Amino acid sequence: MPEKQFELNDVVEMKKQHPCGVNRWKIIRMGMDIRIKCMGCDHSVMLPRKDFAKKVKRVIGQDEREQ
Repeated sequence: MPEKQFELNDVVEMKKQHPCGVNRWKIIRMGMDIRIKCMGCDHSVMLPRKDFAKKVKRVIGQDEREQ
């Protein structure tokens, strides 16, 4: 199975919902670990790249609200 492609500032949909009720996250840091920020409550989480690749469902696209 090919590896999923994602970049900085992409919005991704995760397999499981966040407790706030949203399952859309924005990638805010990439490296060996990937930091993602919830689009609903702005909570951020850092995951190892391997775990992130397993938990991501699909890449939605770039965030238009880049700050």
